[in-house]
Amino acid sequence: MKGGKWIIVLTGAVVAVLLLRGFVFTSYSIPSSGMENSLYQGDRIIVNKWSYGLRVPCMSLLSYHRWNSRPVKSGDIVVFNNPADRSQPAIDKREVFISRCIAVPGEELLLDSLYNPTASIEKVGPDRKRLYTYPKEKEQTMESLLRTLGLTKNELMGQNEQENVRNFSRYEMYLLEQATTDISWIQPQQGTSEECFRTITIPAKGKRVEIHPWNATLYRNTLVLHERIEADVKNDSLYINGEPVIACIFTKDYYWMASNNSINLADSRLFGFVPHDHIIGKASFIWFSKETSTELFNGYRWERFFRPAR
Repeated sequence: MKGGKWIIVLTGAVVAVLLLRGFVFTSYSIPSSGMENSLYQGDRIIVNKWSYGLRVPCMSLLSYHRWNSRPVKSGDIVVFNNPADRSQPAIDKREVFISRCIAVPGEELLLDSLYNPTASIEKVGPDRKRLYTYPKEKEQTMESLLRTLGLTKNELMGQNEQENVRNFSRYEMYLLEQATTDISWIQPQQGTSEECFRTITIPAKGKRVEIHPWNATLYRNTLVLHERIEADVKNDSLYINGEPVIACIFTKDYYWMASNNSINLADSRLFGFVPHDHIIGKASFIWFSKETSTELFNGYRWERFFRPAR
């Protein structure tokens, strides 16, 4: 009898863990530097599956349903399934990504020709990294500044005949400004002229979206991938079921996701809008953190244990 009781207890514990993981919280490991300096490669986070309402598991069998559905908020760090993966029909079986939501359904967003957003720093987060260039002859000065500030992991991203390229967050640029009297030789890689940007509307359920030459392909991809509508782009015009249109209406809510690190393309610049049915949950806190490629007893980032994800 005692052996039978232990089996019951262990079975109950396993079932409880599986239920918690499937219906309440789950853990994910951060595999890359795309969300630095908010989340680092080697961080392990707890994701709250109830943040936006629980998405019922086994979507291939039960179809999509979400209990107590709530919208994602701008600025949230969100875990979601890859919306561009056409090889896997079941949404909840697709690759998992993590990014920051910077635009919600119905909101307008300024994008450049490479789909880089110009959203406010409150939305993309103070640690979002951007590419900067500086003269090659300033490399020794740059290296000296980085050593002084303890930014030794900031590596050279590229170079041409005249310039070197590195990426800095807003906070890192602030530190550089405090460390020297003149940083005018450090410039954003891409200009920010208003002529370079176009406004897009994030699709909202039941709302009309106007089609223009610069957004036709983006909306076409969304219609084909997530609305199951036959659509095509010809001569910068959107065609739905073979007919040209100047506007369309979507049946789902969508979001625009952005990485902290601008050189990481695993965000909406790559896969476009993220539908609400692809949302898994909100990153709540870091429960474990260790530098990659370190030995068993080395590389632990103790100061990051149980730190909120933000």
